[in-house]
Amino acid sequence: MLLPPKKEMLMDILHLTPDDDIQKILDSLSHPATIYLADGEYNAKLWVKSDNVKIIGQNRETTVIKWDDFARKNHADGREYNTFRTYTLCVTGNGCSLENLTVLNSNTDARKAGQCVALSVNAPLFYAKDVDLKSEQDTLFTAPFPDDLVIRYAGLTDDPTYYDGFIPKNQLYMEGGSVQIYQNCRIYGNVDFIFGCAEAYFDRCALISVADSREHGFVAAPAHSLKQKRGYSFIDCDFACGGAAEGSVYLARPWRDFGKCDFVNCTLGAHIHPALYDKWNDTYRDKTARFAHGNLTSEKPIAPAIWGRQLTEGEQDEIRRDYRAAMDMWQNFAGTGE
Repeated sequence: MLLPPKKEMLMDILHLTPDDDIQKILDSLSHPATIYLADGEYNAKLWVKSDNVKIIGQNRETTVIKWDDFARKNHADGREYNTFRTYTLCVTGNGCSLENLTVLNSNTDARKAGQCVALSVNAPLFYAKDVDLKSEQDTLFTAPFPDDLVIRYAGLTDDPTYYDGFIPKNQLYMEGGSVQIYQNCRIYGNVDFIFGCAEAYFDRCALISVADSREHGFVAAPAHSLKQKRGYSFIDCDFACGGAAEGSVYLARPWRDFGKCDFVNCTLGAHIHPALYDKWNDTYRDKTARFAHGNLTSEKPIAPAIWGRQLTEGEQDEIRRDYRAAMDMWQNFAGTGE
């Protein structure tokens, strides 16, 4: 994916508070914008459609964008919300970023409510730094969609449930792939709380498994295509316990056949299952999933599933080089020298 460097251009600088109509302001943007959010709770369901929008909170823990939609809730169109309409914040604009804030789906009973997305990103390039993402199930959706779901939600099947713009086209379709970077973020959840098809890098992030009444939890649920070299790359991350039972959480399970996850120099809490990986119920995805790990440090002994591969030092170095290349692409696009 080739992205031109960001040129000098008009830039809107906005300082907003919880009393402002954030969505109305987002919809009115005609230039790249930096939006500073004052402390407080922003009770709003937001969709960032414009390119080059940077949203920066005053305080990571007390600047909170908050909503509570859930999959089994009835939508105004008479159908259930389904997973992909439950987001608190959706980003489809290219080259957008979040920094120093929390995005929260405040529904607290995923077992009854179903999926509860906090952040949905469907854009060619996206960056988040020092951001907390909080929910229980399906916290972070890293688009694009798997091909079969594009067909389903575009109304190209015999099932009428998803006709008539069930998901808006600019949330469903995306040209090319997506590169997403999450730096020093904290992501909370229990079941499949990072899922999708993006090439996504998680650098020094904390992946925090919260308490749940279900028997098992799963951090990542990738659905990458076989042609993708990189899927989810977790680099120097901490898989931490936020209440999950000991040995109850798997690092990943493949949402589609060729889902890809690499875990490089990560630390694992006692809540992580010794096998590390689950094949997803009665599927044969243990034959096709591309899961690998290297230099893991675990509180408890691990015995990785035999279909999870050990990364060589050279492969780990290559993953880090690809991550640096992604960061270079972001800095070139954003015009930063971080």
